[in-house]
Amino acid sequence: MIRVVARTLVREENIDAYHALAKELVEKTQKERGNVSYTLNQSVEDPRMHAMIEVWESRDALEAHLASEHFLRIVPQMGQLAQEKYPLEMYTEV
Repeated sequence: MIRVVARTLVREENIDAYHALAKELVEKTQKERGNVSYTLNQSVEDPRMHAMIEVWESRDALEAHLASEHFLRIVPQMGQLAQEKYPLEMYTEV
C-alpha cells in the first residue's frame, strides 16, 4: 500500500472554489482501479490548510492516477487557487 499526503494552503477567498474542484476530483478518483481511499481534509485550526489523504494498492495505481484525465485537468486549476503548495509526501506501512 502507498499512502499519500498532499497539502495545500488555499487563499481564503478561493476556499469554496477549491472545494468545488476537489469534489469532482475525489468522486472520479474514488472510482479508479487501485484506489483504497481518497479524501479532502480541511484543518480544524486553519481553514485555509487542506490535505488530500490517499491510499493506493500499489505505486502503479498511483502512477495511473497521476496520468488520468481528471487529475491532469483539475489539479492545475486547484493549484491556481493555492497560496502555497507543499511537497508530496508518500509513505508505506511498516
